[in-house]
Amino acid sequence: MANTKSFKELVQNRVAKDPAFADALLREAIEVMLKGDIETGKAVLRDYIKATVGFEQLGAATDLPPKSLIRMFGPSGNPQAKNLFSVIGYLQDRAGLELKVSKARRA
Repeated sequence: MANTKSFKELVQNRVAKDPAFADALLREAIEVMLKGDIETGKAVLRDYIKATVGFEQLGAATDLPPKSLIRMFGPSGNPQAKNLFSVIGYLQDRAGLELKVSKARRA
């Protein structure tokens, strides 16, 4: 029988081995949120957090309880803007990224 892994396990393994993939995943999560797809953005951020910093360390860094963070990025989570921006700020600093919002050019 073949040894299979879940998609989330594959993503977490890739994030651990490939910093460029991890950076792209963080950027994608934020980009889809800015485009209005909050549910997908939360799901991608949740996977990113699990694969990198973990909810315990994230909670300590942002002064937010880990269980609240888990709920915040869960399917029925509704993060407050200040908490979401606190998390994103910490994650981009930790990754050494500087994310900027710019106006898209229309074709």
